Amino acid sequence: MAVSSTTVRKKFLDFFRARGHKIVPSSSLIPDDPSVLLTTAGMQQFKSYYLGGADPVRDFGGRSTVSVQKCFRTSDIEAVGDESHLTFFEMLGNFSFGGYFKEGAISLAYEFLTKAMGFKKSRLSATYLKGDSGALAELKKFLPKNKIKAAGRKDNFWGPTGSEGPCGPTVEFYVEGIEIWNLVFNQYYCQRGGRLRPIEEVGGLKGVDTGMGLERLMAAANNTTDVYQTDLFQAIIGLLPVELDLRTKRILADHLRGIVFLIADGVRPSNKGTGYVLRRLIRRAVVAAGDFNFAVIFSRLTASYDGIYDGLDLAIISGVFNEEQAKFQKTLARGRKELAGLKKINGAAAFKLYESFGLPYEVIKDLGGRKTSKLTREAFDREFKKHQKISRAGLERKFGGHGLLLDTGELKAGDQAEIKKVTRLHTATHLLQQALRDTLGKTIKQMGSDVNADRTRFDFSFERKLDHKEIRRAEQIVNQKIKADLPVNFQELPLEEAKKTGALFYFKEKYPARVKVYYIGQSLKSAYSKEFCGGPHVSRTGEIGKFKIVKEESIGAGVRRIRGAVD
Repeated sequence: MAVSSTTVRKKFLDFFRARGHKIVPSSSLIPDDPSVLLTTAGMQQFKSYYLGGADPVRDFGGRSTVSVQKCFRTSDIEAVGDESHLTFFEMLGNFSFGGYFKEGAISLAYEFLTKAMGFKKSRLSATYLKGDSGALAELKKFLPKNKIKAAGRKDNFWGPTGSEGPCGPTVEFYVEGIEIWNLVFNQYYCQRGGRLRPIEEVGGLKGVDTGMGLERLMAAANNTTDVYQTDLFQAIIGLLPVELDLRTKRILADHLRGIVFLIADGVRPSNKGTGYVLRRLIRRAVVAAGDFNFAVIFSRLTASYDGIYDGLDLAIISGVFNEEQAKFQKTLARGRKELAGLKKINGAAAFKLYESFGLPYEVIKDLGGRKTSKLTREAFDREFKKHQKISRAGLERKFGGHGLLLDTGELKAGDQAEIKKVTRLHTATHLLQQALRDTLGKTIKQMGSDVNADRTRFDFSFERKLDHKEIRRAEQIVNQKIKADLPVNFQELPLEEAKKTGALFYFKEKYPARVKVYYIGQSLKSAYSKEFCGGPHVSRTGEIGKFKIVKEESIGAGVRRIRGAVD
C-alpha cells in the first residue's frame, strides 16, 4: 500500500513533538529576511534564534522546534520535468538553538528513518565533512564503515551565498543513493568575504538546522526515484489531458502547485522579483496546456492542502490566474507567429520576443524546439542586462543626470528644485504607507513605489477597491502628521538589529549588512513611521505641505495603486 503524504507529515511532527520539540507553523514564502527573494529553507524563520537576536525559551518554551515549511527555489525552474527537480516543495526540519548538537541530531535522524519510517538499515548511507571527527564518531554508532563516506566542503559544508549568516559542516543521509536529509551544524558565523568565526563570538548560539524534502522522502518510502509518482502529484497529473507527454505533465504538476502557493502568500504577476517568478510559471503553464480549464486543478489542490496550510482561497487563486492568463493569451498568438518566422533564436532574438510579446525564457525554449537548441540562459540574461544599461542611461539623460536610487524605490529629479519637491513627496510616501496600514490593517505590503517631481506612486497588496471614506481617512492621517511637524531622523544599524525595531522594509529588496532606518517621530522606539531607506528626507514633516490622494486604482489582481501629490 502506498504511503501518503498526510501520514508522513504527521509522523514527522509527532516524532519530534514527543521528543521535546515545539511544532512551529510554516512561515510565508515571502520571507522576513530581505537577503533572499523567496523562502528556500526551513531555517530562515529561525535565523534570529541562532544569532542571539531572539530567545527560543521565551518564544517556544525550550531550545528545540520542528516544522513543515513551504519552500520555493527559482534555480530549478528550467530543470523541472525530470524525476526529481521542483520549484515549490515542503521541507521537514528539526532545529536546536544552543541545545543538542551533532550527537543528538544524528541519533534523532537515524531513529526517525529506521523506526518511524521503517527504512531498513541496509538501505541507508551517509556522508560527512572530512575531518569532522565528532560527526564520524556518531555515525559509526549506527552505520557500518562502508556506508559512511567523507566529502569536501563543496558537498558537506553549508554557508550563505553572497551574504552573512550562521553556517557549518553537514551530515547527509541517503536512502539507496537518494539524498534525503541534510543536517547542518551551525557552529560558525560566515562574514562577507567568507571569513568564518565561531558563532558564539558574534553573540549567537551553536545549534542544529536540518532539512528533508517531503517529496524525496515520499519517493523513497514508496520505493521509487520519481517524486511525481507520489500522491503529492498523481492526483494532479491524473486530471491533465492524456495527450500531453510525461515531461509536460510533470512541469504542469510542479508549476501549478507553485502558482497556488505563491498567490496564496500574496504574490501577484509582474515583471520584477517574486511577481516575475509567478508570471513565468503561469505563462509556461498556459503555453503547455493550451485551452485546458485549470479550475479543476486549483480546486483539487486547495482541497488537498486544506487544514495543512492557511490562506488557500480558491476564488482569489483562480481570479489572479485567470486575469494573467487572459492578458497573456492576447499576445501569445502574435508571439508564436513571430517565433515561427525566425530561422534560429539566439540571445538577442529571445530577448526581443520577451520584450515585445512577454514570452519568458522557458516559454521560448518550449516553443522554439530545434531553433533554440543553442540558446542559453546566460545569453538571454546578457541581452537583458544590456537593455537595462541602455534604459538607465536614457533615464539619466531625461532627468539631467539626477537619478537617485533608494531602497524604497526610485526617485527621479532633473534639477535642485525638483530634488526638493521629490524629497517632500518621498517623506509623504512613508507617512502614506503607515496611514494605509492604520486604515486598512497591518497585512498590506508595499509592492513598489516611484516618486518624481509631479507625484508619488505607491503600490500595495489589497484585494479590493478602497471606498471614499478609506481614501479620505488615509489622506487625513498623513496631513495630521504633517501638521504635527514631527522630526525625521535615521539610525544606521546592523541588518538583524534593524529588523528587530519593527521597521518596515520592501520584501523584494536585498539589503546590505548595515541599513539606515528612517523614522518619523521623537525616537526610533516611539516613532509613528519607520522604514529601511536610503533617504533623502525632509528634516521635519511640516516641510512637506498639504498632501492629496489624487487617484486610487487596480494594477492587477490583489494590487492597488495610489497616486499622491503635495501643494
